Amino acid sequence: MSGAGRYASELWVCHLSTIPYREALATQEEIAARRRAQELPDTLLLLEHPPVFTRGRRSLPGELTLGEDFYRARGIEVVPTDRGGRVTYHGPGQLVGYPIMGVTNVVAHLRATEDAIVAALAGEDIAARSRPQDGPDYTGVWVEDRKIASLGVHVSRGVSTHGFAVNVDNDLQPFTWVVACGLPGVEMTSIAAELGGGASTERFRARIAASFCQVHTRSPRQATAQELGIDAAYATELVAA
Repeated sequence: MSGAGRYASELWVCHLSTIPYREALATQEEIAARRRAQELPDTLLLLEHPPVFTRGRRSLPGELTLGEDFYRARGIEVVPTDRGGRVTYHGPGQLVGYPIMGVTNVVAHLRATEDAIVAALAGEDIAARSRPQDGPDYTGVWVEDRKIASLGVHVSRGVSTHGFAVNVDNDLQPFTWVVACGLPGVEMTSIAAELGGGASTERFRARIAASFCQVHTRSPRQATAQELGIDAAYATELVAA
């Protein structure tokens, strides 16, 4: 039986450390190819990135309001990607999730991801919501009118790459240097900002892994970097918080 078929009831979760964005792209493509070949089951990568602005397929040049030289002078890379959505920021203290899984309905995939994040935030005593009624620019998760999580995916030959980013305890200032998510004046927030401190990326990793598996009615199975062919230098263990 194929890898995907043998583990059809499972969702593999791999906890990784901080990975440069371009390396994470290459890793996703390798895992997605193996998923299409039925060598691997659906997999969720959880990790962080060094500072980077990424530009989705719908982003416009004017969204990088200060110019790429300004960002690079501050050690922030600018990378175009094939995901949906507009411009966003990734950096230390933000938890990024890449679900690499079979997808037949992109909208349902986005809604399920939002539901999983909302459930995980409820575990932090944060009342969050999605806003599908407000249109595609409002895809993501919000606390009142403040955005706490961004989504952007790409589906090729039935398998998804890219995913979501939840602000846990990261610097929010870089969001103010661009038109974040294509929404002028959008206010970004984080778990730490909402709670007044006390945010734990390790704790939230566990919450999001559990809620993502629950939304997809899968049993979680922790996968190692070695099993997925990822450089062992990026492996990390989930520590109970």
